[in-house]
Amino acid sequence: MDKQLVLVVVGPTAVGKTELSLSLAKDLNAEIISADSMQVYRGMDIGTAKAGIEEQQRVKHHMIDVIEPNQSFNVADYVSSAEKTLHHLKKRGVTPLITGGTGLYIDALLDGFLFPDSTADPELRARFQQQAEDKPHELYAKLQKVDPNSAKRIHSNDLRRIIRALEVYERTGEPISVLRMKKAKEERPYNPLYIGLTRDRSDLYSRINKRVDDMVARGLVDEVEQLLRHYPEQPTALQALGYKEIVEYIEGRLSLDEAKELLKRDTRRYAKRQLSWFRRNKRINWFNRTDEKDHKIKEAISVLWLSHH
Repeated sequence: MDKQLVLVVVGPTAVGKTELSLSLAKDLNAEIISADSMQVYRGMDIGTAKAGIEEQQRVKHHMIDVIEPNQSFNVADYVSSAEKTLHHLKKRGVTPLITGGTGLYIDALLDGFLFPDSTADPELRARFQQQAEDKPHELYAKLQKVDPNSAKRIHSNDLRRIIRALEVYERTGEPISVLRMKKAKEERPYNPLYIGLTRDRSDLYSRINKRVDDMVARGLVDEVEQLLRHYPEQPTALQALGYKEIVEYIEGRLSLDEAKELLKRDTRRYAKRQLSWFRRNKRINWFNRTDEKDHKIKEAISVLWLSHH
């Protein structure tokens, strides 16, 4: 199989992926594919640190502003859309540069995934959880009917895994066990070069704190107020990092300073989770942006990219 070469830049939030990716894209005549689970939503710009109009004019971006905040979107949707984008770039002879902090999306796209994520359908989850409270034995009986192989592996009292398996079946029409077998046989058509960006902890945390202050100064509160006016039901997207904390302020449960401190803390914790996720991938070539100059990092990446061909 003639696999498509893909450059992938990953790292925690606020590490500086955007600026380095823009520079690399210009050098390599690449187009950027965002791998951020929140940048897909229109109108959620400041709180997701989305590339601005000027940056999007410098380098073409894909997988941002694709749906409304009240629409359902999950990893399966992302993979389906991003696959089409990669196919078009290949036909045009353009280098794809995937960058973002949502490790699940990147892994699912480039390595395949065991089964589509179902967490973006809260109504389905709520329905099964209600049934689990009322008639838990019926859920297990249903699993035995639609996915007997999974039912053999899952204890009848393990409601969390029973619900998860049923969610996947409802959303895909196929049992998890079948999807797992497909994954084992599947070979993805991509040949990725992974670049990981990190910083010393104090440096990263300082950048996170400054980013939160900058977001508020640039109008994050106004952005969230506008979203609340359009979507008073507060869809799942508004429970995201950077939005739920500001909602607490707008609805009077926190002062603005308290909301900012909460957002800084939550973002620092999120960055730690991101790093833990990415460090499991032993193919990533790591660069510490605290210690290494950008031009040196770019030179090293260029060498890696040439040898990757």
